[in-house]
Order: sequence, then C-alpha cells, then structure tokens
Amino acid sequence: MAAPPVVDLPFVDERLTEDVTAGLASVEKLLRSSVESEDSFITEASRHLIEAGGKRFRAMLVLLAAQFGDADAPGVVPGAVVIELTHLATLYHDDVMDDARVRRGSPSANARWDNTVAILTGDYLFAQASEILADLGAEVIRIQAQTFSSLVRGQIRETIGPRQGEDAITHYLQVLADKTGSLIATSGRFGSLLAGAPTDVVDRVSRACEAIGIAWQLGDDLLDVASSSGESGKTPGTDLREGVRTLPVLHVLASSAPQDERLRELLAGPVAEEDLAEALHLLRAHPAMKQAREELMRWTDRARHDLAGLPDIPARSAFLALCDYVVARSG
Repeated sequence: MAAPPVVDLPFVDERLTEDVTAGLASVEKLLRSSVESEDSFITEASRHLIEAGGKRFRAMLVLLAAQFGDADAPGVVPGAVVIELTHLATLYHDDVMDDARVRRGSPSANARWDNTVAILTGDYLFAQASEILADLGAEVIRIQAQTFSSLVRGQIRETIGPRQGEDAITHYLQVLADKTGSLIATSGRFGSLLAGAPTDVVDRVSRACEAIGIAWQLGDDLLDVASSSGESGKTPGTDLREGVRTLPVLHVLASSAPQDERLRELLAGPVAEEDLAEALHLLRAHPAMKQAREELMRWTDRARHDLAGLPDIPARSAFLALCDYVVARSG
C-alpha cells in the first residue's frame, strides 16, 4: 500500500501544516474505502492509481480553502474525496486517449489490463464521486456538473485543435483553463463553500485556485524544455517528442523571423530523437521561453490579487507561498 501523502509545500505555519496533514490522512482513508466493491477486480482496478501515489494536490487545496470557514465541517473531507476521484477518473481516460504506458511510475491501467477496463474504471470513479456528492447538497452537485462540463469541453478543444482563424495561443490558454484550471478552481470553491465561508471569500479563493492551476501547467511547459534532470517528473523534451504544442512552442511557431526557420521546422511536428538535442538547445535560448514565463507570472499575479483580499490568516500566507513556489519551480 502506498504511504499517505506528505505535505511538503511551504505552509509557513506549524499548526496549519498539522491540520492539513491530518485532513489528508482522513481524505486518504475515505478515498480508498469509496472505491471498494463486492467485486474484487473492480476494487483492484479502481485502487490502481490510488496505490500508485500522488501528492493529492487538489485535496490539499480543498483543506486549505476550508480554513477560511469551519475547517472541521463534515462536508470538507468528502468534498476533497470527490475532487480526487474526479481527477483520478480523468487520468484513466487520458491514458487511453494518449496511449500512455506509465502513470506515476507504474504501468497505466490500459497497459496493465486494456483500454476497455481503463475507460470503465474511470466511469466507475465518476459514479462513486456522484454518490458522495448526493449527500453534499444541490449547489455542490451543480458546481461539480459545471466543472465536469469544463473538463470535457477542454479535452474536446485540445483534441480538435484551434479552429481556422482562431489564435493558437488563446486557444491553448482556454484549454488549460478548462482541463486544468476548472477542477483546481472547484477544489478551492468546495473547501471554502463546504466550510461555510462568506460568498466573497469563496469567489476569491476559487479564482485564485484557477489561476494557480493554469500557472502550474505553464510551469510544466517550461520545465519540459528547461529542465536537465527530469524535474517535471518526466524526461525533458517529452512534449517535443510527442509533438505536444506547449506555450513556448506556440510562440515559436507564431514567429515569422527568418532566424527562427530551423526551429520552426523542428517543432512543426513530433521532434525526432536525433533532432531533440538541437531543438532543446535552440528553444532554451529563444525569447519564447521568456514570453511563456511572463504568461505564468501574469497568472500568479492574478492569484495574488485575489488572495490579497482574503482574511489575514495562515491559510492566506500558505496560498501566497504556493504562488511563489509555482514561480520558483518553473526556473
């Protein structure tokens, strides 16, 4: 069995760290029990990614956001489990669409079994999340439905790509908002709402979390290029090998400068292994990296703006420290 997640972000307050750590232990316990089935295979398949570990980042945000109300309110931990089940379900489906063979250092569900099992397991996790939601009230159910719609919309947009005449960078940022930002925004909304925080606090926390989520993904884009040691959790250049058009790549492809011709040629599709070192060298030195970092900074600044209006408690300091962390990890 995987060890419980460890809080390793700069919370700056010992009591808050203890509270969140205890909350994550409760989340982990309910998360595992929520996927148990009378059918041992369903339980095994459903626990596959849970056992593989993960930071429970979104659950942590739920618990942090709950500090702006009654952090011990009975709906907070179940709300965090709903978020984690939703996230895990999307990973099962993503691995099928991407034909991924590894997830969190272990064989993906589709690699261990097959695509059908992976898809149905993801569906099962969505269903288990819905059962928990049924006890949390109509408003929370509505928010979850809207979030699910955003997740699917983002995946569709990513799959079909920008429409003719649509700006590729604008399209990409909207995909990030839908696929990544929406669920992280809901993490903050669930935590503060279920803890009974005032409406203006709930809205601020939600917006800040969305911005942090988008910035986090932009940081991954930068790490895939700039990292030399797999800091992003994957081999540097993975996105380039797969032909994924991240923000730095999109900035290069939008350039018409003659000196960028070779790099545009390399990035037009999946980068061949023999060309990877050259592509990374040219991209690391290109202004596109600075442009992508500036975009990341704009999102963390948005988050800080909303966080500044929150009550001055340790949780606010933790969210602000998280903004600093997102910037620092991107290099």
